[in-house]
Amino acid sequence: MRKAFVTGITGQDGSYLAELLLEKGYEVWGLIRRSSSFNTGRLDHLYRDPHEQPRLRLVHGDMTDGSNLASLIAEIRPDEVYNLAAQSHVRVSFDQPIYSVNVAGLGTLRLLEAIRSCSLPVRFYQASSSEMYGRVVETPQTEKTLFYPRSPYACAKVYGYWQTVNYREAYGLFACNGILFNHESPRRGETFVTRKITRAATRIKCGLQEKLYLGNLDAKRDWGFAGDYVEAMWRMLQQEHADDYVVATGRTHAVREFLDEVFGYLDLDWSQYVEIDPRYFRPSEVDLLQGDASKAREVLGWEPRVRLRELARMMTDADMELAQQELAISRHTGVAGGSSRA
Repeated sequence: MRKAFVTGITGQDGSYLAELLLEKGYEVWGLIRRSSSFNTGRLDHLYRDPHEQPRLRLVHGDMTDGSNLASLIAEIRPDEVYNLAAQSHVRVSFDQPIYSVNVAGLGTLRLLEAIRSCSLPVRFYQASSSEMYGRVVETPQTEKTLFYPRSPYACAKVYGYWQTVNYREAYGLFACNGILFNHESPRRGETFVTRKITRAATRIKCGLQEKLYLGNLDAKRDWGFAGDYVEAMWRMLQQEHADDYVVATGRTHAVREFLDEVFGYLDLDWSQYVEIDPRYFRPSEVDLLQGDASKAREVLGWEPRVRLRELARMMTDADMELAQQELAISRHTGVAGGSSRA
């Protein structure tokens, strides 16, 4: 049985990747930080039968502790390592730049060094980001497009990208970068713009919220479905040779188009509910991201299956269930909804 070690397993991508690997018969080990509260809600459905020997195991650790990572690699002896850990919210990285870089940048180096030191034939996946392109120098962006990062998060990801390439070339590690463009799902964190929109729109529809406050509505992104994108991660580590790949839909949409899809699906006019708040603008904006995944299609045989409209409706349906649950609770308790900055 093959073993996979996944950092960032409690996040959106980590949960979808864990599902995929378990379906393929892997034993999956996930890294979680010690905390005063549990943050494993996205994984709870994977523990179905309490009498079955679990193939999903969670271990405590931290991307800021290199010796701990080395000990875990030596103990688990994984065949594959997927590094998904990061403080991944771009706007927050401006407020917490040192922590963001420590986890996403230096954390990648610590993990690579732990793998190199163990002398095992481990295959390594690094979660790189389209944010590395930043102020884009060409459109669409490919594996050969120059990086121009515009946030502490993006700078950290560029560092992690080149360390992955360096360990591949200097030490012969099977190490791949997946340059993933924006990918969403019902499991997306509620502070990310797509989920903010679906969460707020459904609450507005149910009378639980009055307004949604957003930043730049003209920012354009290449949005795909996280469930599709984790399959590309896995396929990268099944190749004969390690390489780097852009993973994207090739289509770009503005934030206001996502608003159109979600509010229109709910038969609402978003212009009546959305207000612009300057606090949600980044100090340096990324205006347009659009990926060219031709290499992933040709080499990996990967194709995105879910398009924007289907994705928006999938997320809206899931959040409508949450909003209806909230509504039922509020009616039972007598606590009414109100204005929120979502």
